Amino acid sequence: MFKKFSAADASGQSILKSSVQRSIRATLLSQMNWDAETLELVWPKKEALVLVKCRDHISIYTVQGEPLFFQHFDGPFFPTLRLLQKYPSLLPKVQVDRGAIRFLLAGAHMMCPGFTSKGGWLPDADAAIPKEKAVAIFAEGKDHPCGVGLTKLSSEEIKSVNKGVGVEIVTYLGDDLWSLKKL
Repeated sequence: MFKKFSAADASGQSILKSSVQRSIRATLLSQMNWDAETLELVWPKKEALVLVKCRDHISIYTVQGEPLFFQHFDGPFFPTLRLLQKYPSLLPKVQVDRGAIRFLLAGAHMMCPGFTSKGGWLPDADAAIPKEKAVAIFAEGKDHPCGVGLTKLSSEEIKSVNKGVGVEIVTYLGDDLWSLKKL
């Protein structure tokens, strides 16, 4: 999504009305299962949220020029990788094995065997991740997330099927969104 992306791809910026900001705040609280205190740390109520419209129907939401969230069309909100590295518990965690790291850093979707092999990790059945849920992708032996993705199968289906795409990569370490510190 963010290959060959730059600040020049932004077509316009606008400060969102307070009613829209409240709506986005409520959506983030319900969609990502955050608590209000964490959201207040990430995005203080006194700070204005700025919508940056970009090519390919990508909307990036910034506070004081720092990208915090993005959205494709009217899809789910995703935190940027920089925000996720500050607050790694914002999204459910999955982990790929060492063999998948180079593919992850190249922007490839993560296949099911990368999560089910010895170095991979998925949550237990009682904390299963549903299909179409945003997740933080960690790599074996690393402390910080390396990517953000959208599950194409539930975590239990990934374990049972064990082939095909398990998580579709949305942004990853080293892509062009990662290189943008301010917009």
